[in-house]
Amino acid sequence: MRSVIEDFKRFLLQSNLVTLAVAFVFGVVFAALMKAFVDDLVTPIIALIFGKPNFSTLSFTINGSHFLYGDFINALFTFVTTAAAVFLFVVKPYDAWNTRRQQRQAEEAPAVKQCPECTSTIPEAARRCPQCTAVLTSP
Repeated sequence: MRSVIEDFKRFLLQSNLVTLAVAFVFGVVFAALMKAFVDDLVTPIIALIFGKPNFSTLSFTINGSHFLYGDFINALFTFVTTAAAVFLFVVKPYDAWNTRRQQRQAEEAPAVKQCPECTSTIPEAARRCPQCTAVLTSP
């Protein structure tokens, strides 16, 4: 019984489970932020353009079946604007930051070459391989 409890404790404290929990919390908070963005900023702009701030009342009836297509339009519009906001305010800045970071790392990385004898990676300025002690000829 003791090993089951220890295994369960180890399972709960694994980094991937904690990372997943943090991602879930941030996802919930981000969804609330995007909903507020659409409801409080984008929907009034749509009301200015189309004269109607909410499409949920749009519907039609066929043979006694009532279709609320306006609610679908609201959900579709929320999805598209949320995707655009995530792309413009999260994905694009992250890509730009990551590109700059990779460029800095490439600039800071020391020049290296391979030893012709043991194929280990050594500094470009080395005249002798530290692994196999082979004497290296200058290029």
